[in-house]
Amino acid sequence: MRAITITEYGDTDVLRPAEVTVPEPGPGQVRVAVKAAGVNPIDWKIRSGAMAEVRPVEFPHILGLEFAGVVDAVGEGAGFAVGDEVFGWSDTGTYAEYALASKVTRKPAGLSWSEAAGLPIAGETALRVLGELEVKPGETVVIHGASGQVGRIATQAAVALGATVVGLAGASALDEVKELGAVPVQYGDGWVSRVRSVAPDGVDAVFDAAGFGVLGDSVELLGSPDRLITIADPSAYAQGVKFSAGGEESAAVLEDLVSRGLKLKPGTAYALADVAEAHRESATGHAGGKLTLTLS
Repeated sequence: MRAITITEYGDTDVLRPAEVTVPEPGPGQVRVAVKAAGVNPIDWKIRSGAMAEVRPVEFPHILGLEFAGVVDAVGEGAGFAVGDEVFGWSDTGTYAEYALASKVTRKPAGLSWSEAAGLPIAGETALRVLGELEVKPGETVVIHGASGQVGRIATQAAVALGATVVGLAGASALDEVKELGAVPVQYGDGWVSRVRSVAPDGVDAVFDAAGFGVLGDSVELLGSPDRLITIADPSAYAQGVKFSAGGEESAAVLEDLVSRGLKLKPGTAYALADVAEAHRESATGHAGGKLTLTLS
């Protein structure tokens, strides 16, 4: 099968096309003909070697964690049938024509392949952090990066919980944030005073999904770091702020996302052969939406 592999850590030139053996599903696994694969920052961090100490890989390695596609073969006890349209997390890497997976759920007909492929990581992260913050109906939550991949889902989910969301975003994205059900506020100098003007009774929790050096001011806004969590600012440890770095990948999370009808904003859908360009765009931190790879 066609795949993109790396045989060493490095820049985008280590991403090379290869022909590899089609994997066979084991108990509880399905083999999926991949239609779309999500592109995430962790992919290029692994590729570059930045994650080598905490997440080493064996070479040759197929990158990619999330996918959407059609079940092609079924292992014992997997609970799916050939032809089922599914999405989820891969056990073997998704920059390939076929992938094995044990954490999957059925893809809703209303979701495109690219939309479904982009949901697992951002969705799990958003729901996990809202749970860790213990967001309740009637509370006011500030979300930094409300127009980003994780921020969009967190905003939709918090609004659905009955919370008031103050969504921080750039000027060009404020209308999008408002459409998600949040009170939009522009980030940058003076953001604390702008939040206070739209939330005069104070805020209950802050979710930093952006990492733009907002932790100190967020503590001031809250009065303590107790209900402040970041997924994007490693200075959290030095500031006594919780950094949420990972949770449990499970089909239940995917089913929860589907039941809530949560969606990401689609970004560029690259061909598999253009994976290097997808990595370069992801590394800018300014992708206009969820980046994916498409496979025919």
